Amino acid sequence: MNSKNGTHQALHVLAALGLASTGVAHAGAQDDAKGFVEGSSLQMHNRYVYEQLDYQNGSTFRATNGERGKTKAVESAYGLMMNYQSGYTGGVVGLGLDAHLYGAVNLGTDADSARSTPRYMAKDGLDIPDSFGRAGAALKLRMSSTELRVGEMRTKNPIFHSSDTRLLPETHRGWMISSSDIPTLALQAGRFTGWSDRNARKSNNALLANYSGVTGDAFRFLGGMWSTPVQNLSLTSYVGQYEDNWNTWYLGSFYKLPLEQKRSLSFSLNLYRNTDTGLAKSGEVSNTTWSLMSTYAAGPHKLGIGYQKVNGNSPFDYVNRGSIWLENAMQLSDFNGPREASWQLKYDVDLASIVTPGLSAGIAYTRGSGVDNSRLNRVYANYLGYSGSNGKHWERDAVVRYVVQGGSAKGLSMQLRYGVHRTNKAQGESNMNQIRWVAEMPITVF
Repeated sequence: MNSKNGTHQALHVLAALGLASTGVAHAGAQDDAKGFVEGSSLQMHNRYVYEQLDYQNGSTFRATNGERGKTKAVESAYGLMMNYQSGYTGGVVGLGLDAHLYGAVNLGTDADSARSTPRYMAKDGLDIPDSFGRAGAALKLRMSSTELRVGEMRTKNPIFHSSDTRLLPETHRGWMISSSDIPTLALQAGRFTGWSDRNARKSNNALLANYSGVTGDAFRFLGGMWSTPVQNLSLTSYVGQYEDNWNTWYLGSFYKLPLEQKRSLSFSLNLYRNTDTGLAKSGEVSNTTWSLMSTYAAGPHKLGIGYQKVNGNSPFDYVNRGSIWLENAMQLSDFNGPREASWQLKYDVDLASIVTPGLSAGIAYTRGSGVDNSRLNRVYANYLGYSGSNGKHWERDAVVRYVVQGGSAKGLSMQLRYGVHRTNKAQGESNMNQIRWVAEMPITVF
């Protein structure tokens, strides 16, 4: 934390929400506090990742050792995530502690084959270590069903979200209040000043804009989700500020219409609005981006059709790695270029009743066009190096996943992904094929 005032403000908000909850006619979570030790748990999560990126059609990458002209980047590693959660002490205000310890072991990533910015292993100059790790903790206070956490933690919301799509999770340092005291509302507020990337060797690094590459001193947000009186309809809205970069506003909605014979039709909307603020370190930003996905489900089958549109002269940008909930943010590309329009067709199937329990699969095809990099402001132009207009690209993804349903290996999951991305020069990203194999085993220690 950079400022004691921020923590004091968080405590005032916690007290205000807790006092407001006394007029709500339902029991709060703190009423069932089991005790600091009695309510504690320790989870151990094991993860193995192998990835091969095969750059195509003249695309090359620079290896960690500085060599250019290669076509393949290969990485493999093992990650261990230990997550401890204490219970809460009794009383009106409960006290607790969450802590985590993350470690990674290099199993086949070296400077001759890894990208200059490895996706899974840490890097220090040209050195890729045999192992690395980091740890963090957060103090937590709870009044009724309103909780304040201060320290290092993972976050989950559409404008400040901790990614867990690589070897180790992303974490953030700051404070956050979560409240479910008001029926049908799940509220959040927070302010964060530090960040640990998914392959970071230490905690509390400066926050980072994913596309402009500009650091910031703080990100603050307020918002939540409302389960509306309309059955199966929820609305989510957040406002936030990436200090001296941009203000952001998000509106999301999900609606599911049940049909006869185990069928349903659902719609998912995500809308973002970013405008520059303060010192405008990322330059002039005026960007409105939205996506809409409709999904028809019949038994084990799901068919989805989605559309996404970026309105603005810069890419839709977000803080750190996971704060993008757009439907067309895919495995290899976010499809978020300036003025880009993209559509997606996807199919998912639960093969439990067809082949074996625990087996599922999916395919998706996404195509984007109209990318205009000719109007990028100075900051994005220098960072991305893209230019030209009428950019086009497409991505094809396939995934097969199996989760062991019983026995000593129950919970073990294995996932194989294959992705293909093709682009023209004006779009700016790389032509590549991807193979990614992930095996995970969660274990409850106590």
